[in-house]
Amino acid sequence: MEKKEPLKKTSITSRKEAAEYHIKDRCLIIEVKQDLDHHNTLSIREQSDKLLDRGQIKSIVFDFSGTDFMDSSGIGVIMGRYKRLTLSGGKIFVTGINHNLDRIFRMSGLYRIVPKFDSIEEAVARAR
Repeated sequence: MEKKEPLKKTSITSRKEAAEYHIKDRCLIIEVKQDLDHHNTLSIREQSDKLLDRGQIKSIVFDFSGTDFMDSSGIGVIMGRYKRLTLSGGKIFVTGINHNLDRIFRMSGLYRIVPKFDSIEEAVARAR
C-alpha cells in the first residue's frame, strides 16, 4: 500500500487590502478601498491604531471614494478613532461620501461630529 502524505494547510487570500494609509502634515489619510463592514473593520482599526500609537498624528481623513456601504461596525471604527483623537485635541474628517453613505452618516448623526469635505486636499488643509 502506498503511503499518502498528509495535506498541507495553505491559505490563499484573494481579497485586496481594505484600506491604504498615508500621512501628510501630521494627518493620517485612510483611503477605504471597499465596503466598511464587519469583514474588514478589525484590520482598519488595528492598522490605524498602530499609526496613532506613534503619537505624531493630529487628525484623520477617511476617504470613502472606494466605498459603497458601511454597517454599524464601520460607524464604530469612525467613533473609536474620533474618541482617541479628541482626547488629544485632534479631529476627524470624511470625504468621498456617496449617496448611500451620506444617508448612513445623516441617520447616525455622524455629521454632527465629523465634517464632510469634497476632497482629501480640502480636508487636509482644514486639519492644519
